[in-house]
Amino acid sequence: QLRLVESGGGLVQAGGSLTLSCAASGVSLGRLTVGWFRQAPGKEREGVACINAGGDSTYYVDSAKGRFTISRDNAKNTVYLQMNNLKSEDTAVYSCAVGGGNSYRLCVRNEHDGWGQGNQVTVSS
Repeated sequence: QLRLVESGGGLVQAGGSLTLSCAASGVSLGRLTVGWFRQAPGKEREGVACINAGGDSTYYVDSAKGRFTISRDNAKNTVYLQMNNLKSEDTAVYSCAVGGGNSYRLCVRNEHDGWGQGNQVTVSS
């Protein structure tokens, strides 16, 4: 049974950095596209960054480009989201998800096969 566990969230000042981790059990992430989503209070969930199974294709939402980097370590069955130059508008619950399609289908079309429980990221200004 698929289980995704996020970690690495917390409170950080604007301009700071955080790295989120998404560790999987019950499935090999190496065969799946994996992505990070976020949902802020009162807003819809949005796909922030997704990476395909081979690690050679990524998708980033415009607000994350140049600041966030998604990467994967299939040997550790873990996907990471490095977030730099954080802004108050990045405050949200961040969740990871997996899908069988490409990065666009997961991040934009939300074609997912499983979710983690979410991890709070709070950026203070």
